[in-house]
Amino acid sequence: MKFTAYLAGEIHTSWREELTEKAKALDLPLEFVGPMTDHDRSDNIGELVMGLQSNAIAKDEAASQINNLRTQLLIKQSDLVIALFGEQYKQWNTAMDASAAITLQKPLILIRPEKLHHPLKELSNKANVTVENVNQALKVLSYVLE
Repeated sequence: MKFTAYLAGEIHTSWREELTEKAKALDLPLEFVGPMTDHDRSDNIGELVMGLQSNAIAKDEAASQINNLRTQLLIKQSDLVIALFGEQYKQWNTAMDASAAITLQKPLILIRPEKLHHPLKELSNKANVTVENVNQALKVLSYVLE
């Protein structure tokens, strides 16, 4: 049986590629989906669909409607969510995606460095498992999918 994992988290580092490659090397029965990682496409999709917007706020609103639809559909279709909180970027979208997973009763693995324990303590308490790095998440997945 193959499982689908939604990879929530910042889009500016290669953590998704690292996790995907390592999962493949371990022969884990997983396929991965996630947010649009092309930042410009994500920011501009509203105008690409609905035409030029009147200002930056309207542009953001148009894009967020489509991006939220994408996220909702992909999380609903996923078997689990892996949400990575890194130290470098603000993580509002990651928190929103992790909360959506909890609301939809999707299993959630939270990856966050120890340094972020305090600001994420409530979210971590609601996750099924909290780990500090991608390798630990893969160990959890390997065990669960044995």
